Amino acid sequence: MASDSVKLYTAIYVALLVLAFSKFVFFEFPEYFTYGQAFAGTMVAAAIKSVLIVGYFQHLRWENKSLTYLMLLALGLAMLLMAAATYSIT
Repeated sequence: MASDSVKLYTAIYVALLVLAFSKFVFFEFPEYFTYGQAFAGTMVAAAIKSVLIVGYFQHLRWENKSLTYLMLLALGLAMLLMAAATYSIT
């Protein structure tokens, strides 16, 4: 059983390394990616990395669903506050 969890965490760690390296690839090879594509790819990679970190390294995957929904609610409210702050600065 312990061997399975080591394999899982190793695979997630390698995935995180590959996703982190993708930012370098997106921005250091402008002949293959426009700035918009590089930015979008970086945002997608960051979202995937966040899900992997929160789900596995912070063990949210094995928690009650109510805690997951509470975290999603907090994230949504934080996004609304940032959007409101953005428009209130002008």
